[in-house]
Parts: sequence; structure tokens; C-alpha cells
Amino acid sequence: FDMFPVVLFFLAYTAGKHAPEGTHALVAALLGSFGGAAAVSVEQAPILLATAVAILATVAQVGWLLVRGRKVDRMLWISLAIIVVMGGATLWLRDATFIKWKPTVLYWAFAAVLLGAEFLFARNLIRAMMEKQLTLPDAVWSRLNLSWAAFFLLMGAINLFVAYRFSESTWVNFKLFGGIGLMVLFVLAQGLYLSRYVQAAEPAGTEDGK
Repeated sequence: FDMFPVVLFFLAYTAGKHAPEGTHALVAALLGSFGGAAAVSVEQAPILLATAVAILATVAQVGWLLVRGRKVDRMLWISLAIIVVMGGATLWLRDATFIKWKPTVLYWAFAAVLLGAEFLFARNLIRAMMEKQLTLPDAVWSRLNLSWAAFFLLMGAINLFVAYRFSESTWVNFKLFGGIGLMVLFVLAQGLYLSRYVQAAEPAGTEDGK
């Protein structure tokens, strides 16, 4: 569910690259005079279409949760605000730079929230989310929180590196597959680290061992 906008962004961009003329006509019609008189080029059309789809998908994501009466996580509200601002700037100015910066701004915002809560309010957000599932020493909770913040800072930097050193298509592929792959590797590494602190529950037996 969290990856829903990213997946649709990738699919919209890929479809747009396979049908550039049709995508150009669609985007030009949808945007109209949005952004003033700046014309949409054929080369810009796929990324603009994908950006518009990502904005709508994130809005739909939040709307779905609200309609069902479920709590919208703070991180999702942050994600919505960033995609609307950065994606809106991309559509308005016809400049993909803003949407390329969006993952970095989001990752660094997550890191800032984790670090700010830890050092300004003495609140460990990772612990708040996971302590019902895990019992860990205070020092380990602190390392866990800092490791997530460091991971988000690193992901933001990697996103910029790929965005500015490689083609737009490569960046779009990295945004989905690279982002998910690095996240999975990070979670697996954390699982291995935490395994030493997790004690398996022993099956209960009767007094005579039966």
C-alpha cells in the first residue's frame, strides 16, 4: 500500500516512453494552460504524466484511509505534502528537477523527524512503533533509531547521485527497484543484528514434562 504511488509512477512513465506521441497529446490536453504558456515537449511528456499520476495516487491513498476511518500516519501526511509541492512545481514549471528531488526531500524529512524527536523531545519513534513486537535494551533502541535516520540520509544522497549522474529512465527504474532493494537489504541486516536480542519462547509443559 505504501509503494502504491511509486509503482504507478513507474508504470505511467514506462507507458509514456512506449507511446511518446500519444502521451504528449494527453499531457498537453490535461495540463492545458497550467503553468502559463510553457509548452510541453514530447521528451517531457512521460515524466510529467508520471508526476501527475503520483500526485493523484498519493491523494487517493490518503482519501482511502480517511473514508475507511483509519488513522493516516504522520509520515504519509509528510509524503502527501512533499509530492504535492514538488510534483506541482514540476508540472507548473515543466521541470523534472523538482520531482527528482522529491525522494531526497522525503527521505531527509523522515531523518529529521527521527533525529528531532530523539534529541529535542527525548522520544524514540522507532521504539514507539515497534516496542509491542520487540523487547530491547534502551541502548539498542537508540542505535536502531539512529540507524534508520542514517539510512534515510544515505538514501537521499544516493537518489541525487543517480538523478544527476544517470539518465532519466535509469533514475525512474532506481526509484522503484533500487529503492525497494536497498530497503529490503537494510531491513534484513537489521533483522540479523536484532536476532541476538530476541529470545525464542520455550513451549510450556506439564509438571512431569509431558
